[in-house]
Amino acid sequence: MAEKRLNFILILVDDMGWMDLSCQGSDYYRTPNVDRLAQEGMRFTNGYAACAVCSPTRAAVQTGRYPARIGVTDWIRSRFQRGGIGTPANNPVDYVGGKNRRFLCPPNPYWMEHDEKTIAELLKVQGYRSAHIGKWHLGDEAWYPTGQGYDENFGGCDYGQPPSYFDPYQQPKHKHAMIRQGIPFLPGRKKGQYLTDREGEEAVDLIRKWKAEPFFLHLAHYAVHTPIQAEEQSTARYRQEGKTEANAKYAAMVESIDRSTGRILETLDELGIAEQTVILFTSDNGGLDRNGSPTDNAPLRSGKGYAYEGGVRVPFIVRWPRSVPAGTVSDTPVCSIDILPTFLSAGGIPLPSDLTIDGLDLVPHLRSGGVESLPDRVLTWHFPHYRHDPGPYSIIRRGDWKLIKFYDGPRELYHLGDDLGEKRNLANARPELVASLETDLTRELKSMGALLPRRNPEYQEGDR
Repeated sequence: MAEKRLNFILILVDDMGWMDLSCQGSDYYRTPNVDRLAQEGMRFTNGYAACAVCSPTRAAVQTGRYPARIGVTDWIRSRFQRGGIGTPANNPVDYVGGKNRRFLCPPNPYWMEHDEKTIAELLKVQGYRSAHIGKWHLGDEAWYPTGQGYDENFGGCDYGQPPSYFDPYQQPKHKHAMIRQGIPFLPGRKKGQYLTDREGEEAVDLIRKWKAEPFFLHLAHYAVHTPIQAEEQSTARYRQEGKTEANAKYAAMVESIDRSTGRILETLDELGIAEQTVILFTSDNGGLDRNGSPTDNAPLRSGKGYAYEGGVRVPFIVRWPRSVPAGTVSDTPVCSIDILPTFLSAGGIPLPSDLTIDGLDLVPHLRSGGVESLPDRVLTWHFPHYRHDPGPYSIIRRGDWKLIKFYDGPRELYHLGDDLGEKRNLANARPELVASLETDLTRELKSMGALLPRRNPEYQEGDR
């Protein structure tokens, strides 16, 4: 009898920080089901998102390519956030910026182009069924999941966050029609039902429906992104001295992710397909940490949107029964770009020959319990936009060394092995290393065709 083909489930949480799981060391969050993934698989301590904000990482997850190569380097503005211009014929190409900025910045697109090949598209030609559930945030209607290779779509649109976490998931008095109407492709059906539970139900229903054929589920929870809304019963369990109401509600949102994960694990066990199903659990960027609200990324520095570890380091767990030794921990740096090549390799499917894939196949490392090393590489990040001071940045990590190049600011150099919290900038003490890393960074960005900030000819010193 032919061996059954693998199924793939990618659980992509929105804004989950590196310390937001008990298996990561938290003594506040309660995540027994996600902990089970780690206990039965491999947990990476150096897991990274491809960007410190959502859409670029989501593009990297789908394609195995760096955001700079794809051209999606900031979060994508929804149609209702563009001042009424709707959907233009093409993505913008003109650089943007005001007179008070030293640099002009490349535009961010309104969608990920159809030229990109997604996991769903590559698996489809191999006979896989696929579904997207939850947040998409990679473009307007023609670029929704079903326009990018997915057979089913439950809730994926150009939203960056849900109007509400409670069924019918809408704000009836909002000025924008999309927000008033709720989440596309996820109509209300149980008034008051929590969104994460609904997403989990859709996943379970599809697993039951497709149990006899190979499938790929992209379960991209809207949680734990703002608005910070949670069920009272769950929130009450996290109210304690020293924690704010936002902390408690956020913890309840984390619990909802764990509850959904538990339902999926129970269903796979019940149907007898757990051993042929690979589950990868990660986040699209670091946790939102505004002085400890709604979460705290310590010992990492800063949080979502920032160039520091709190912005890009995320949980990264893989469970693959009988292939990945249970309870293993790897300190090897891995990234969102590695998901596509790893899934394809595990399924015995070749990579596309007409596109550069930046990610690495993690299968040998996973199967060996972390003994077999990955090929040497550097990891890079590119955010050529103004968001937080001191503005646009690019990053390279080589070994334990991390260089942050702020285009409108200083160079910052950290040794993550000795200084995980990035408290000691060694750039002035190690100028030769800064130069070497910047040379490597420049080479990598050039190879991707990355768009760089440009000097603003209208800027004059003292304008800011």
